[in-house]
Amino acid sequence: YLTSDKPMPRGEIVIGGFSVTAGYFKNQEKTNEVFKVDKHGMRWFHTGDIGQFHSDGCLEIIDRKKDIVKLQHGEYVSLGKVEAILSTCDYVDNIMVYVDPFNHYCVALVVASYYPLVKWAQQVGIKHKDFTDLCNKPETINEVLQSISKVAKAMKLVKTEIPTKIKLLSDPWTPESGLVTAALKIKMEQLKAKFKDDLRNLYA
Repeated sequence: YLTSDKPMPRGEIVIGGFSVTAGYFKNQEKTNEVFKVDKHGMRWFHTGDIGQFHSDGCLEIIDRKKDIVKLQHGEYVSLGKVEAILSTCDYVDNIMVYVDPFNHYCVALVVASYYPLVKWAQQVGIKHKDFTDLCNKPETINEVLQSISKVAKAMKLVKTEIPTKIKLLSDPWTPESGLVTAALKIKMEQLKAKFKDDLRNLYA
């Protein structure tokens, strides 16, 4: 994201002025992280939001800086943007896109949507003991991966933004599990910790 981007300049939103707070209460480390003073002595709060200016002067928030990660060869992937697009796939109940910066592709943990996937299995004649068994079958994983890729390409995602491999999960992520918030937003650190072996295997 660059201020020179066309047709709309884009970049991190920073707020400056006398009304900006001095920092976080009793948290100097966090204060030093997001409050910066420029060469003119102006104090700026770095929001972490990525915005773009429209021609009429309106500022639109389009991304989060912390959600942007870099692949091995320097390509950037906006995790939040990719997850929002891929979650529209019929087979996807929830998704977390993951990037290992020492590799050149991204992967994903995908919570399968029960009814669409069971319906597909019935149509193509795939027998399974239960939903977990269905999600572990190679042909099921391939079907979901192909469907995700189709959605991604239709929404103009570039190759490096499309997961090359996925781990298909049968159990939903709930606030009770500690893997999503009460608003059902994913908790990335908790997910990475719980599924660290699966994520490692996706890059094996």
